[in-house]
Amino acid sequence: MKSKKNLDREIISRHKLYVEKKMFKLCRSITGKGIEKSLSLIKKKNKNFKIYKVKSGTKVFDWKIPPAWNIKKACVIDKNNKKIIDFEKNNLHIVNYSKPIKIVLKRDDLLKKIYSLPNQPDAIPYVTSYYKKNWGFCCTHRDKKKILKQYKKRDLFKVEIDTSYNAKGYLKYGELSLPGKSEQEILISTYLCHPSMANNELSGPIVSMSLIDYFSKKKLEKTLRFIFIPETIGSISWISRNLNHIKEKIIGGYNLSCIGDNKNHSFVESKLKNSIFDEILVKNYKKQKIKFKRYSFLKRGSDERQFNSPGIDLPFVTVCRTKFGEYKEYHTSLDNFDLVNEEGLLGGFKIVKSSIEDILKLKIPKSKINCEPHLSKYKLYNPINFKDQKNHSMDLLNFLQYSDGKKTIEEISQIINLNYRECEKISSVLKKNKLILI
Repeated sequence: MKSKKNLDREIISRHKLYVEKKMFKLCRSITGKGIEKSLSLIKKKNKNFKIYKVKSGTKVFDWKIPPAWNIKKACVIDKNNKKIIDFEKNNLHIVNYSKPIKIVLKRDDLLKKIYSLPNQPDAIPYVTSYYKKNWGFCCTHRDKKKILKQYKKRDLFKVEIDTSYNAKGYLKYGELSLPGKSEQEILISTYLCHPSMANNELSGPIVSMSLIDYFSKKKLEKTLRFIFIPETIGSISWISRNLNHIKEKIIGGYNLSCIGDNKNHSFVESKLKNSIFDEILVKNYKKQKIKFKRYSFLKRGSDERQFNSPGIDLPFVTVCRTKFGEYKEYHTSLDNFDLVNEEGLLGGFKIVKSSIEDILKLKIPKSKINCEPHLSKYKLYNPINFKDQKNHSMDLLNFLQYSDGKKTIEEISQIINLNYRECEKISSVLKKNKLILI
């Protein structure tokens, strides 16, 4: 029989190999064939994985789904008919969402449309223009300097970008639910919209797929819901379609981002700072004797932004190894599977897995109704036995006041000055009468 440690490693190793082999070279974006192919590959591993689509032009809160973008080719050709920048060699060479164009440019005009990183001369940067039609190329700064040195000002270059925008296209995302005894849900989110980068892009899906693998074999107290989305516009779209569900059943969750390098451990706090999801994560770092860095919500940058937003108000924490933007390979071609390794992914997997396991055990009441319930309707108030019944009724109402899906029974018992056993009895009565989820 395999040890728990070896089983975890086997799960991570299997999903890393699959994702690295099948997905790394795909040119993903927030829409289009790249992300659709990636979602289909995840579905091949999980028959219950569902793919949803939102039509281009659909309004989602303050945003609108953009036209679906696809690319066939993109290159820069010199005077000798040689391709000096070619999308086929690396899909980071194109500014993501570039418009189609065929044009001839002189050297200096071309250089204005090429992005590079002087401080990282061997890295191809990742650049996007999602919501304003533009075009451009990316290359290493070393290669950009070669263009300046090897060609004259009057030399001409052909620019060919074969892309398309489909106003009748779709944004697509994937979702999988692992049902538990309770209707309460924990949400695990990760994104799948960047091209060939490993830590920023594929580490989250690898860990999410591994968590699905692990928890699908367990009897769960609460439901686990996993979503694989394009960052920002995807989370906004998912929230807009599921707002009532969020309000009724989801108690919080974790966003997985940059969770595969083997350098650091870190997380971005929820807006509440001390939510159950923050505290449980910190508890597990300490239990596993892991040094970690805690970032304020003011340093946010991934989908924790959307889930914590006013009107949504989920306690949502982003879990990383090295936080996005805090490692030199971030958003470049150097973010590859030399940076992301089995040990790094395993460390991220174990901290999230143990945190989920702890939250699954907690009893976190969440009211199902607005305002106070009419207790007589549920036979929970009897005015004939006025004095004693009134005290009991106030205990019920006090318990309900703090049943916001963010506090455990133990925390509520301390707030309302009632012993834990009595609070457990109250929670059972309220659950039986369908006034709370727990």
